[in-house]
Amino acid sequence: MTVASELAAVDPSAAIMLRVHDGDAEAFEQLVALWQDRLVTLFRHHTGDHSTAEDLAQEVFLRVYRARAGYKPTAKFSTWIHTIANNVASDLRQRAYRRREHGMPMNVSASSSAIGLEQIAVAASGQRPARQADRGELQDVVQEAIRGLSDNQRMAVLLAKFEQCSYDEIAAAMGLTVPAVKSLLFRAREQLREMLGPYEREGHR
Repeated sequence: MTVASELAAVDPSAAIMLRVHDGDAEAFEQLVALWQDRLVTLFRHHTGDHSTAEDLAQEVFLRVYRARAGYKPTAKFSTWIHTIANNVASDLRQRAYRRREHGMPMNVSASSSAIGLEQIAVAASGQRPARQADRGELQDVVQEAIRGLSDNQRMAVLLAKFEQCSYDEIAAAMGLTVPAVKSLLFRAREQLREMLGPYEREGHR
């Protein structure tokens, strides 16, 4: 059994990437089809803007293609591509800093984005906001809470909650230690819990 066929059973994306490594153009198209929606969703929740998210996802694929010749399946493909995605997000932050912009915009216009952010906050904090709370007001609170997270905290939460990454996988993707990842997620949960606390308590009145 070849390496590619063995990988196909446990990590289909890695098997496809090996074909990309060998110059298979069709395989690259398959990889894009498999990962594009996931990356756009990840970046959309990270930046709050769908157009920016699409641009960042395309940048990830560009870097994947450029790195094809040196690709080796020494880790899960998801960890490898999430590392590239984190680097792309970091580059965006650095460009924003150079323009004297503090933090990335979180002006979410699409209702699907707002709902996604709400899911992140509730899942990460463990809080269950009261159902009677005004939906628009709750979304404003959630967006404010997400904006209040550091970029690293937000990325760690997204990888944990949307991509179902383990501590080890998040650490590898973000270039951090596992204790650092646990600390990031703990602080993010505490911050979100504090912000959503009044809505959770409202439900018990």
